[in-house]
Amino acid sequence: MTCFPNFPTGRVFHGYKNLLYAREVIDGIEVIRVWTYITANEGLIKRTLDYMSFAFIAIFTSMRIKFDVAIATSPQFFTALAGMILSKFKRKPWIMEVRDLWPESILAVGAIDNRIIISLLKKLEKKCYISATKIISVTDSFKRVIVSDGIQPDKISVVKNGVNHALFTPRDKDKQLLAEHCLDNKFLVGYIGTLGIAHGLDFIVDSAEAIKDDHIHIVLMGEGANKKKLRKNIQNRDLANISIIDSVPKQEIVDYIASIDVALINLKKAPLFKTVIPSKIFENAAMGKPILLGVNGEARQIIEDYSAGLYFEPENQSDFVEKLLLLKNDKNLYKTCQRGCRKLAKDFDRRKLAKKMFFDIESTLDISL
Repeated sequence: MTCFPNFPTGRVFHGYKNLLYAREVIDGIEVIRVWTYITANEGLIKRTLDYMSFAFIAIFTSMRIKFDVAIATSPQFFTALAGMILSKFKRKPWIMEVRDLWPESILAVGAIDNRIIISLLKKLEKKCYISATKIISVTDSFKRVIVSDGIQPDKISVVKNGVNHALFTPRDKDKQLLAEHCLDNKFLVGYIGTLGIAHGLDFIVDSAEAIKDDHIHIVLMGEGANKKKLRKNIQNRDLANISIIDSVPKQEIVDYIASIDVALINLKKAPLFKTVIPSKIFENAAMGKPILLGVNGEARQIIEDYSAGLYFEPENQSDFVEKLLLLKNDKNLYKTCQRGCRKLAKDFDRRKLAKKMFFDIESTLDISL
């Protein structure tokens, strides 16, 4: 099998160098890139140094830039801290966009168990919420959690993830790509994203062994802290119905999504993950790929409201296999899910959501964007 080029997260993207300062204009927007200690998404200390290096350099560089408002997004958490610190030095308002709950998310996967560190992170998180002029959350559940922490609800807007319809549109399977990976005539279940600790992919490898249908093949595509362990597990068990493919540039991802039959979206079984809505839902739905979802809570509600796929209980092997076989064997169900995907993608158009975010910023800060 011929693999596509490796595209790991621990390297600078093709065409760029890890310079102290680099400026370019993209679609009329000035983009400034700064030096960062770049490492693969492996190991807590190295990743923390990666995150902190960006925060420090970003603060230093931004001190010399004129702006009206700072917008900082998390994860990772140090970016939000950089926004808070910068706003105090420059005496400018700042907006905190919450795309993940920290430190709750690192607690959920057991990355840190030091009570002193956790207590410090919780205090910094609360300080960010209090100091932010505006908070924009990507889920309703996040807003409820933040409000329960004592933050006024009228300070928080919800703008969910959505679909870039210019990039993600339905297309035929890439037969050449399938042939190169020896996946012709297979019913493909594709997980495309981070192969991290939080994503519970060890469970998927375990479940692959329980699938007796030779036409089903699971593909895990991406980079992450758990990739080596997953690959070794597959090799040690000599599993022929699941494989790992290295990540590719974003513009090539659409060829892979087009070539799968079902989009697998999975997280570990943890109460916190009931609050998240994985962005992969929207990209796969836009390409008409029914969702096989192992995430309870708000994400499940969206999938079931639109009939865009099937939910299975996280880390429940029999439920996972049963729902997968339903999507493969029930043609009417499959078509119903495809129709649901199209409606979901239409309602979550990123252009509409971007306008909503702009409106929230303008109305809050009384500025014209």
